[in-house]
Amino acid sequence: MNVYLPIAEMSVPIYLFVGMGAAVGFLSGMFGVGGGFLMTPLLILAGIPSPIAVGTEAAQIVASSVSGALAQWRRKNIDIKMGTVLLSGGLVGSVLGVQAVKILRQTGQFDLVITLCYVIMLGAVGALMLVESLSTIRKSKAGKPALARKSGQHNWIHGLPFKTRFHRSKLYISVIPPVLIGLFIGFLSGIMGVGGGFILVPAMIYLLKMPTNVVVGTSLFQIVFVTAATTIMQATWNHTVDVVLALLLMVGGVIGAQLGAVTGAKLKGEELRFLMAAMVLLVALRMAYTLVADPGEVYTISSPIGGH
Repeated sequence: MNVYLPIAEMSVPIYLFVGMGAAVGFLSGMFGVGGGFLMTPLLILAGIPSPIAVGTEAAQIVASSVSGALAQWRRKNIDIKMGTVLLSGGLVGSVLGVQAVKILRQTGQFDLVITLCYVIMLGAVGALMLVESLSTIRKSKAGKPALARKSGQHNWIHGLPFKTRFHRSKLYISVIPPVLIGLFIGFLSGIMGVGGGFILVPAMIYLLKMPTNVVVGTSLFQIVFVTAATTIMQATWNHTVDVVLALLLMVGGVIGAQLGAVTGAKLKGEELRFLMAAMVLLVALRMAYTLVADPGEVYTISSPIGGH
């Protein structure tokens, strides 16, 4: 059974995109990420135009992240104060990201830039997480104590001003790093159509030294509001949000996020990081391949999306 997408101007099979939404929603609930780092490339590979994939995926992330955040809220795994500080920077970053999309589309460089962003960001983050998680797993199997990221452990962040106490995360640090991290994540949300969890989760674990279980819930909390703002801006400024496509992805995403949260609760922190690292690297390699592979069509002629 097919359905017509009015903004993308194409007909697509319903069950394929509902299934894609469920799979990515499962990852959202398990890893505390929005899942856009996987869904946006999948949508592009399925034939959805890049600007539509970026704008619409932000809408899908809202639904799957709300579902995952509610599951984490019930487990008391959300640091509301930290999430609010991250959000303050994230909203500003999302505005900058959406404006960047508009400029890149006008110059015709959007597809190249978004592919390079995925390859560089995912490759770097995935490699770092994979090395760390494998090291921790090996030490655990050898009976050696892993070097825990203890809350309150001092590093250069503790020398910064404007400190405040985050009771749920058991931290007393400056608000500057969380605001800057949120700003960067918001920018990625606007320009890449992602929740930014693949950057936010490692940043909170390795830079802010937050407990892993609190990181997952807090990440989803921040992602919900940033992607909601991004969706509104993409729809009103760039006209790249296909509501029909978003609904198909949301239906599967909400269900998958609940299942993912249950599964993630059964795994150890290093096991979660290893699985996430492997997934991130696979997507990075697939996107890198598109940079060197021969295009299916050398020349294409199409009208501007959204009437601009």
